[in-house]
Amino acid sequence: MDYPIWNLGLGGGVLIGIVAIAHVLVSHFAIGGGFAIAAIETLAVRRRNPAMRALAKRSSLMLILVSTVFGAISGVGIWVTIGLVQPAATSALIHNYVWGWAAEWGFFILEVATALIYYATWEKVKPRTHLLIIWLYFFAAYMSLVIIQGILSFMLTPGRWLETHSFWDGIFNPGYLPGLVLRTGICLLLAGAYLTLAAGREPDVPVRARMVRLLAVFQVVGALLAYAGYRWWEFALPGSVKAIFLGSKPLLAALASTRHLVLWALAAYLLVALFALAAPRFHRWPTAVAAMLVAFAFFGGFERLREGARKPFVIRDFMFSNGIRVSEIADLNQRGVLAKALWAARGSAASIEAKGRAVFRAECESCHTVDGYLSIRALVAPVDPDMLKGILSALHEEGKEYATGKYSHQGHVATEKLDYPLMPPLVGTDEEQEALAAYLLTLKPSHVAEASHVN
Repeated sequence: MDYPIWNLGLGGGVLIGIVAIAHVLVSHFAIGGGFAIAAIETLAVRRRNPAMRALAKRSSLMLILVSTVFGAISGVGIWVTIGLVQPAATSALIHNYVWGWAAEWGFFILEVATALIYYATWEKVKPRTHLLIIWLYFFAAYMSLVIIQGILSFMLTPGRWLETHSFWDGIFNPGYLPGLVLRTGICLLLAGAYLTLAAGREPDVPVRARMVRLLAVFQVVGALLAYAGYRWWEFALPGSVKAIFLGSKPLLAALASTRHLVLWALAAYLLVALFALAAPRFHRWPTAVAAMLVAFAFFGGFERLREGARKPFVIRDFMFSNGIRVSEIADLNQRGVLAKALWAARGSAASIEAKGRAVFRAECESCHTVDGYLSIRALVAPVDPDMLKGILSALHEEGKEYATGKYSHQGHVATEKLDYPLMPPLVGTDEEQEALAAYLLTLKPSHVAEASHVN
């Protein structure tokens, strides 16, 4: 709320999702691929197996390109997007975890350096020295995950950090270990799926079958680890989060459907991996590509589920998706949100509708556009003026309940009439609430038609 909103017709959250999912697919492969290549080259050296060493060499170029090029670029892309779309949350994460980010960037620099050295030193250093480089790469890559997982899980399950604001309470939150197990499994299954494509280029059929079977072990172990981590993750969630997508009547049916997709995609992946383990000669590029696609569906679905389960917060029980902190609701109800969101308040004195538009920009525009993604015009179109005022009044009361710690976390009854539950509460003065209602009513088609008729 302290910063201007970067308004996109596409929706800021959608843009973050596109960039972030592309990045995590690549970054988790970079970790799992590093482990798989290190393990394969280690076996090749011990067994004096040139075919397996050739597989490691073939796979290393893609690992380098993915880790040092696409991974780095998409990582920067995430920082740019979240800084523009969610500046308040980005600032909070930097201030709370500055040394965590610093450590992660240090490990990433080591990861990039060892990846480049590894690829450049094939046949130029002793095999054991070469192995040391790739294992060092894997260590650096996995340590990046160890740190980032703490910050990612903190946003959904901050746990004791809400009382202590301790760095370690925030990192080692209730969702940390389950998520780390889940993501470790994802690293393995993504690596196994990709390296199977590389193994398919081996012309010797018996040798290729042995490689495929070895990689199928990575895939099966990865799928089982991911399933165990996912179930543990669900178990670790607080009841208010589970109610969003679990149970007979979840608050967000779309997220409940996403959960079904996640589990079915993982089951499909496991079946393909078991097929590769049992019949490696028949596991060729079509089934390998199918494994990759269902792995992407599983991981992408989980990321959507994890992000959606934070509604209406961006940092659970601390900061709402519009950048308002729970701790400042009482003050903003007294002073008004426009006293804080000065960038939105400019020109708000012209009329009550202008003031309402300023309130909309400050409190609603981080999620809703006027006519694009989550169109506010479409939401208010079927709602009559009295009902709209009642909904805003109820959202205002919910804000007061949050401020006093009495909110039940059972879902926003006020917004059920809009068929869009789990909106942040309405914060500000009564005058700002009335102004917002006046502005939203100008968006109703009947109002537009009447205005056109008068003109």
